[in-house]
Amino acid sequence: MSRTVYVNGMFVPEEQAKISVFDRGFIFGDGVYEVVPVISGKLVDKQYFLERLDRSLDELSIAWPCTKQEYMEVMEQLVESNHLTEGIVYSQVTRGIADRDFPFPENVSPSFVAFTSSMELLDNPLVKSGIHVITTPDLRWRRRDIKSVNLLGQVLAKQDAITRGGHEGWMVEDRIVTEGVSSSAYIVKNATIITRPLSNVILPGIRRRTLLEIASNVGIDVEERIFTIEEALAADEAFISSATTMTLGVVSIDGHQIGNGTPGPVTIRLRELYKARVLKEASQP
Repeated sequence: MSRTVYVNGMFVPEEQAKISVFDRGFIFGDGVYEVVPVISGKLVDKQYFLERLDRSLDELSIAWPCTKQEYMEVMEQLVESNHLTEGIVYSQVTRGIADRDFPFPENVSPSFVAFTSSMELLDNPLVKSGIHVITTPDLRWRRRDIKSVNLLGQVLAKQDAITRGGHEGWMVEDRIVTEGVSSSAYIVKNATIITRPLSNVILPGIRRRTLLEIASNVGIDVEERIFTIEEALAADEAFISSATTMTLGVVSIDGHQIGNGTPGPVTIRLRELYKARVLKEASQP
């Protein structure tokens, strides 16, 4: 059955969903996006998603296409219309439609599109086995903190990782890990979580924010600092987080086994705590 998608004020079958060839997201990658998990038919981590979207739009001087309440209602309507129980809602806002020219056009309304994807989040089969990570050069621009639709660097990095037998890539500059291609990156040493501090160099991951809150609440130590490939290879554990993976243990990096080659106890505990948190949120009215 065809999905219902949202395009600039209209809910339409996916076959009828169209954008203008003059949309600046299509021409320049001039826009931002978000991915929100759906658990038990409910959007979760909603507040943090709205805060990050608001920041990304502000950093690019793009206006909200509607009120925040209306934005949420669009996504909730998509979840209901598509009978989505578990998966994600992808939404994208671009500067809008204008003739091709580099400066920001005047008097242009932002474009807003959104759609759902069904996927297994809670019982991902990779939870038990863990994933293999491949390091790859970080070729992106310098404002990675903005969740821009300009993702060619990530596309090339992900393909490089998959071609070399990995599930995910960790992007690297000067032997220092920046972040995952489509995830946040962590290592664990002596039961302490180590992850890169926020800056213009990495995306402020929503799962990262939530997991660090959970770690603080249960007494797991966290160090926000840079770490090298060599540190990662010598770590007791490593893991990633994202909207679609929640948390997944990393069992090898560039073919080198991490820890005992299985997802570690800190990784497993964080996933279970996060899972309990989103299930509780999904059960609330």
